[in-house]
Amino acid sequence: MKSCVCIPPAEYLERIKKAANLVSKAGLDVLIANSNEADFANVRYFSGFWPLFEVGGAAIAANGKAALMVGPESQEFAHAWSPITNIHRMREYRESADPQFPGGGFETFAEVFESIGIKNPKKIGIAGWLVTSVDLYQSIQKAFPSAEIIKADNIVTELRQIKSEAEIACLKEAFRISEIAVDAVLTKIKPGMTELQIVGIAQQALYENGAEYEAHALYFFCGQSTNNAISRPRYTPIEKGKMLQLNIGGRVDGYSPSIGIPFTIGKMNDRQRELVKFGLDAHFKTREWLKAGIVAGEVAKNYEQYFKQCGYADNYLYGPCHGLGMLEVEKPWIETTSEYKLQENMTFQVDSFVRDKEFGLRWETGAVIKKDGIELLSDKIKGIVEL
Repeated sequence: MKSCVCIPPAEYLERIKKAANLVSKAGLDVLIANSNEADFANVRYFSGFWPLFEVGGAAIAANGKAALMVGPESQEFAHAWSPITNIHRMREYRESADPQFPGGGFETFAEVFESIGIKNPKKIGIAGWLVTSVDLYQSIQKAFPSAEIIKADNIVTELRQIKSEAEIACLKEAFRISEIAVDAVLTKIKPGMTELQIVGIAQQALYENGAEYEAHALYFFCGQSTNNAISRPRYTPIEKGKMLQLNIGGRVDGYSPSIGIPFTIGKMNDRQRELVKFGLDAHFKTREWLKAGIVAGEVAKNYEQYFKQCGYADNYLYGPCHGLGMLEVEKPWIETTSEYKLQENMTFQVDSFVRDKEFGLRWETGAVIKKDGIELLSDKIKGIVEL
């Protein structure tokens, strides 16, 4: 069942127009926004194109013109997906296996820039700085040796952090599908199944109900593995009484949420219940602190202080929120050093992670910042779960 919720083509073109204004204000001639398969968001945000194996780039000039740059195998793929019709096949955007493509026939950065009205750029910004390869960066330098090349991720962050009605609709649909997958796991899980089998249950439910892909590498961990902030499921069998952790999310038209719930099969022991309840309390407290106009860093300071005053400073690793959108984790973060103010229609994952020596837990859901608080994107988190 395909989801009918999506970003309309005209919105991509409006994003390009807004980006061009920011490019001009920043004193740039052009912005190159790069993406790879894992961090696809910059390119898909402007073009609808979702790189596979290869990488992709969107070039946006201060004059409002744009071009899409793709690898040697992706030209037809890009034409089928992108409202941008000015598409260029380039060797620099090939896959990391480094095929040489001796037949050639590729376009150059000079040709791409000329197609958007730029001949002798003085200042070029790059967004997706951390996913721009050395080879790609050096090719831009070689093409425009007199140009200054600067990091310009802030331009894309400024655009992406405030969500449109269509973006919020995609996130709501993605959370709806994710809730179905969570229910499927909680209904079908049995001791003896492996972590990977549980991920399979979630994947089936996601795709059957309209997700285009997993929103992230799906989490399901048992026992000791639950104290890993980042990990992957394995062939570990599920045991009754052990802490279990799921984080499930399905992607809709590029928008990628997650629902995180810790639980047990059977009753929790005293220490499990104590920490699970504290994590839930910290999660609900965080929701109370979020609203438009608040300095983001104050929320993080409140969260860290809450761990200390409740006697759980040693169980703190990070928190309490990170940006949510095309990636399940994207800018901006809410950290103690964050100086920006929360604005209406920013979206965040409220991510409450607590870890102990033998287990850990994460309560997580999405929220939209509003004038007087938040709008939850999923209200699946109600209380302690024991199956």
